[in-house]
Amino acid sequence: MFTGIVEELGEVTAVENLGDASRFRLRGPVVTDGAKHGDSIAVNGVCLTVVEHEGDEFTADVMAETLNRSSLGALGVGSRVNLERPTAVGDRLGGHIVQGHVDGTGAVLERKPSENWEIIKISLPVDLARYVVEKGSITVDGISLTVVEAGPDFFTVSLIPTTLALTTLGLKQAGDPVNLEVDIVAKYVERLLTTTRGAAQ
Repeated sequence: MFTGIVEELGEVTAVENLGDASRFRLRGPVVTDGAKHGDSIAVNGVCLTVVEHEGDEFTADVMAETLNRSSLGALGVGSRVNLERPTAVGDRLGGHIVQGHVDGTGAVLERKPSENWEIIKISLPVDLARYVVEKGSITVDGISLTVVEAGPDFFTVSLIPTTLALTTLGLKQAGDPVNLEVDIVAKYVERLLTTTRGAAQ
């Protein structure tokens, strides 16, 4: 489990095409400290498994299913990525419960800078819109954010200077893809209500 509090802005240093998968090598001095084979690291909100670890870099295999359902397939050498290690039992939950299982992708629609923050509008797949509410939580490229406005096919978030400086959202431009993970609690509530209605009929 993750919390959506990005630990560092890493970088893709190599991408190897394996046919039905890709192997990424990524640099991240913070998240590789103490890392070992089999550990999990979230890369732009996608939970990946460490295959190899050497120095401040690690490699991870990404299967076609993940490449097709996330924006990882658009990454290349030099791409910056948000990195986060799993939350240890007993740690503070600084963001919200994040699984690292991407529900879909959106794209940056526009940016509106202000003096002390910036509002970003992001497209939202229609089938995910029911899980997104104003003041609710959403994960964008692995970043735990609060929804400002929830539309039928978009939402907006307001970003402070720290988030802009320390995550990929400070670099994204209109048209750039982002990974989205909606609040898992909302999905469980929907499932429970659907099951309950079905049993009552």
